[in-house]
Amino acid sequence: MHVGVPKEIKNHEYRVGLTPAAAAELVMHGHQVSIEHNAGAAIGFSDADYQQAGAQLADVDTLFAEAQLIVKVKEPQAAERARLREGQILFTYLHLAPDPEQTNDLLASGATCIAYETVTDARGHLPLLAPMSEVAGRMAIQAGAGCLEKARGGRGVLLGGVPGVPRGKVVILGGGVVGSNALAMAVGVGAEVTVLDKSPDVLRRLDAEYGNRIQTLYSTATTLEQEVIAADLVVGAVLIPGAAAPKLISAELIARMQPGAVMVDVAIDQGGCAETSRPTTHAEPTYIVDQVVHYCVANMPGAVARTATQALNNATLPFVLALANKGVRQALEDDPHLLNGLNIAEGKLTNVGVGDALNIAVQPLADALAALS
Repeated sequence: MHVGVPKEIKNHEYRVGLTPAAAAELVMHGHQVSIEHNAGAAIGFSDADYQQAGAQLADVDTLFAEAQLIVKVKEPQAAERARLREGQILFTYLHLAPDPEQTNDLLASGATCIAYETVTDARGHLPLLAPMSEVAGRMAIQAGAGCLEKARGGRGVLLGGVPGVPRGKVVILGGGVVGSNALAMAVGVGAEVTVLDKSPDVLRRLDAEYGNRIQTLYSTATTLEQEVIAADLVVGAVLIPGAAAPKLISAELIARMQPGAVMVDVAIDQGGCAETSRPTTHAEPTYIVDQVVHYCVANMPGAVARTATQALNNATLPFVLALANKGVRQALEDDPHLLNGLNIAEGKLTNVGVGDALNIAVQPLADALAALS
């Protein structure tokens, strides 16, 4: 199969779909790999590194015109969507639920689009979302700590405090992969940390790991309101796979937070969990609503792009190899977990969560698979 890797064009996005090592694996299996000039240069992967791995360089028009499988990181931007064609396979993060424009363009392209964020594993987890969730969760505390600085609009609070002075209070909404990694970082810097979740099993796990170093609370409207109002830093770490994030924090609640408090909404890729959240970029990462600093960068791991690219490739490479070795239909038939990643099949939407969010009819996965060419 001919695999193409374009350079990412989203604002301040430096990750790349395949590392030279991953490209070499595909070439060893007999596949042709084309990579756009300088696709990985910003994070230390030169064109020469890819050529040494057996890949060939291509301009973006040739790459999209000739490759059968496009491997990316972020959702395709408008210019990239215009280049997709019928019968082509796209394997990347999509986050379609809050993005009707992208969804409609991909449906119109006739391409088959598999989303990293809805591929599952035998435990029901999301193995291709997990590495970036780990990065984003850890970055949430790093970013939030910076935003708390007075010069950036924050309260002027040091999360770890100093002797004789209270520590900063961090409230984490959700104890999944993002929340657990944010928790580890927040405890590490010495903050006062509370985690809210609706799963008693998650709360037991976190309590067993951290004991009295943290506070775990079952998430209700009352406990969430109390904790958010008292927080210096709130981390939104909720996820409903494939679907829009629930709006847990109302605009009215944001207005009641402490002046200079910070909201880091890691769920922004799926629309955000606060009513006041809107996507930002690494170029302009924050804005202020009712004296609350909002950090809502939609590609947080892009800031640590080399680490993030290597972690992502470790997870995606087996699936890329399966698609290239077997073809899309056979690969999906053989792996029900990869099949769960199928969001669009040759012009038909197949993800129920996206269909519900955007009010678009959904074709059952079994029917979509049977109809694939």
